[in-house]
Amino acid sequence: MKLVMDGLQFPEGPVITADGSILLVEIRRGTVTRVPPGGRHEIVATLGGGPNGAAIGPDGALYVCNNGGAWEWEPGAAHLPSGPPPEYRGGSIQRVDLRTGGFDALYDACDGKPLNSPNDLVFDSTGGFWFTTLGFFDGENRRLGGVYYARPDGSRIVRWRSGVDGLVSPNGVGLSPDERMLYVADCMMGRLYEFAIPAPGVMAPQTSMAPGRVVSTLPGFQWLDSLAVEAGGRICVGTLWNGGVTLFEPSGAFEHISFPDPVTTNICFGGTDMQDAWITCSSTGCLYKVRWPRPGLKLAFNT
Repeated sequence: MKLVMDGLQFPEGPVITADGSILLVEIRRGTVTRVPPGGRHEIVATLGGGPNGAAIGPDGALYVCNNGGAWEWEPGAAHLPSGPPPEYRGGSIQRVDLRTGGFDALYDACDGKPLNSPNDLVFDSTGGFWFTTLGFFDGENRRLGGVYYARPDGSRIVRWRSGVDGLVSPNGVGLSPDERMLYVADCMMGRLYEFAIPAPGVMAPQTSMAPGRVVSTLPGFQWLDSLAVEAGGRICVGTLWNGGVTLFEPSGAFEHISFPDPVTTNICFGGTDMQDAWITCSSTGCLYKVRWPRPGLKLAFNT
């Protein structure tokens, strides 16, 4: 385990680029940040709000789930989220030009309803993307999150599942190697779901009270965060409170790899053999690099 960078302000959404740099967001700082192989970081864009999950799209731009400032922050070095802000309007999907740092909001609503804390996204090979919204809690009432599909040109956005379908807090999202299954981590339930994708951008109908097939539910008090998929099909999910990465087999078996932060949020894969892994440890503000025992899945697009 190698410490690549510390002093980051709640890092999330790591993306490995072709030159070996890591792009990530700093949620508390409100930025997209680049960490080159040498380790010195630079601000690529200042987005404000709460940038979270990120992915390279088919046009080479970075697409970011911005929760719109859904959290306040505790004082001190831990950088932990605190209660809700006094007023919250919603978040957006942002497109960031990595050359200039310019950005624009691609979507901030679906069917006239605001996006309640956009959280994570993944592109399929056709150039569309699946994304989640975590939902928002104001201390008494909770706005529902959901699972959506959208096109990067702003032409289409569809909500496929939401809280009324049984999801509580949709967080990490990823596709199986053949893109026929979508995995979604229900954060506060500690549960990983699988959804059949019969065609690009289409989710199979719900057939039971469960929103999708339950892959597995973690025991005790553990939350699931963002995820990445291995080339062989295992799903690697950042795990909160029992800090680390939980590796799920599609069959439901799982194992846990510990990291030195109770708020281990995300993982991405890269390197010539796709066995280099970068992990964001958010409450301590650290980015780690490790050699993974198996190769990760190459994403549909990169810079």
